[in-house]
Amino acid sequence: MKKMRYLLLTFIGLFGLISHSCIEDDFTTSPSDILTFSRDTVSFDTVFTDLGTPTARLLVYNKAKKSINISNIAFKRNEDSNFSMNVDGMNGKSFQNVEIRGGDSIYIFIECFIDANSDNEPYLIEDKLQFVTNGVTQEVQVEAYGQNVTRLRDLRIDSDTRFTAERPYVIFDSLVVEKGAKLTIDPGARLLFHDKASLTVRGQIEAVGSVENMIHFRGDRLDNVLPDVEYDIMAGQWHGIRIEAESFDNRLEFVNMRSTAIGLQIDSCSSTDRRKLLLVNSWLHNSQSSAIVAKYAWVDAFGCCFSEAANGVVELWGGKYRFSQCTISNYYLFSAMFEPLLCLYHCLPGSEISDRPLMQASFENSILYGMTADINEGDLTGSNVYLRNVLLKSAGSDDDNFINCVWDADPLFYTIREDYIFDYRLKNDSPAIGMGSAEFVPEESLYDIYGNYRLSSGIPDLGAFVWIYNHDLIEE
Repeated sequence: MKKMRYLLLTFIGLFGLISHSCIEDDFTTSPSDILTFSRDTVSFDTVFTDLGTPTARLLVYNKAKKSINISNIAFKRNEDSNFSMNVDGMNGKSFQNVEIRGGDSIYIFIECFIDANSDNEPYLIEDKLQFVTNGVTQEVQVEAYGQNVTRLRDLRIDSDTRFTAERPYVIFDSLVVEKGAKLTIDPGARLLFHDKASLTVRGQIEAVGSVENMIHFRGDRLDNVLPDVEYDIMAGQWHGIRIEAESFDNRLEFVNMRSTAIGLQIDSCSSTDRRKLLLVNSWLHNSQSSAIVAKYAWVDAFGCCFSEAANGVVELWGGKYRFSQCTISNYYLFSAMFEPLLCLYHCLPGSEISDRPLMQASFENSILYGMTADINEGDLTGSNVYLRNVLLKSAGSDDDNFINCVWDADPLFYTIREDYIFDYRLKNDSPAIGMGSAEFVPEESLYDIYGNYRLSSGIPDLGAFVWIYNHDLIEE
C-alpha cells in the first residue's frame, strides 16, 4: 500500500513538473507581448576605416510570462550594412525564429566595418537593427563615425618630414627619426600608437601645437573600458618616447602625451652645453613608469603638468634643468605608487658617479602635491638645486635651497580620482593663488595651456594653470 502511494505521489509530481514546463514553453502570439532592449541606440566610438571595431553588446529581454518567437532579426540595409551581429554563437546580418523563454533574455553582439574613402573628417555610418515579433516591428538604432587614417609600420624617417592634422596617424611597431632628419608635427595632429609601438628620436622633433589645436600622442584604442569611461585613461597602451643621446634642440609645445608604458625618456649625453628638449604648456601623464625621465641633459619645462605614474612622476639624474610654472602630481589608478613625485639623483657631491655632471636645477612657481611624498631629497644643502615659490606637501621651512615656499599645503585641485577626473586647475580658495613671483614667469609661457594670461593681476599663481574664478570643473 505504501509502495502504491509512493508511486502515485511520484507520478503526480512528474505530471506537475511536465505540465509546468509545458506552460513555460508555450509561446505567446499576442501583439502586446514584444521585446525590451537594454538601449535604444548602439553607438560605437570613432571607427578606423579598414579595421573592425570592438564588439558592442545589446541585451534583448522578453518580459512576458510565456516564451516569445522573434520571427526575424535583420539590419534594415541587410547585406549592404556596415554592421554585423552574432546571435547564439552564429555570425550574420539576419536571423529567423530566435526564441526567448518567458522572463529571460539574450545577448546580441554587434560589430562594424567601414571601408576607406577620401574623406579626412569623421563621417556618420548608421543603420537600424529590426526585430519582428508577433507581427510587430521594433528598431534599435546602430551608428558609428568612420575615420580614415594614415597607417605607419616600422617607419624610419631619414629626411625632413612633416606630419599634418588632416588625418590621424596610427603607428605600428616603431617610428624612428634618424640622425640628421627632423620631424615637424603641425598643430592639431594626432599620433595614435598601437600596442607596444614607440617613437625614437635620434635626429630632431618639433611638435608645436596651440591653445585651439593641441597635438596628441596617445594609444589607438578609441572605445570605452567602462560604459562612461574612455579606454584612453588606461596606462601602458603604447611604449612611449625616447630621445636618444645624439639628439638635441627638440621642442614639444601644447602636447598632450598619455597612457604610456615608459613615458618620455631622455637619454644621457653627459653634456649640458646644448639643450636637448624644451617643453612648453604640455601635459605628460598616465604612465606605468614615470611621466618623464632625463639623465645628464639640459631640459627646460615651462607651464607643464606632469601627473599619474607608477614610479616617480618626474625623475632627473644630474644635468641641467629648469621647471617653471609646473604642476607635478600623482593620483595614479592602476597600481601602488612607489616613489615620490619628484626624484632627484646625482645632485649632491660625493656620488659614486664622478664622471657625470652634478645636477643644476631650478624649480619655480610650481606645485608638488599628490598621493605620495613630494620629493626624495629633503636636504639639498651643498647642491645647486633650488626650489623657489613652490607649494609642497611636506611640512618644513625655508633655507638656502627652499626659498619662499608654501609648506604643508593642499593646492585644492579639482581632481576626483574615484570618478576618473584628473583636473589640476585650482579651486577658488587654493593657497597657490597669487603666491608666485613675476620674475620666474618664462616668456614662452606667459599664457597657460588654456590661453589665460599669467600676469593679469601682476602676481602669478603657482602651477601650470592660471586660476580662473568659477571656471568649468571639467574641460569638454
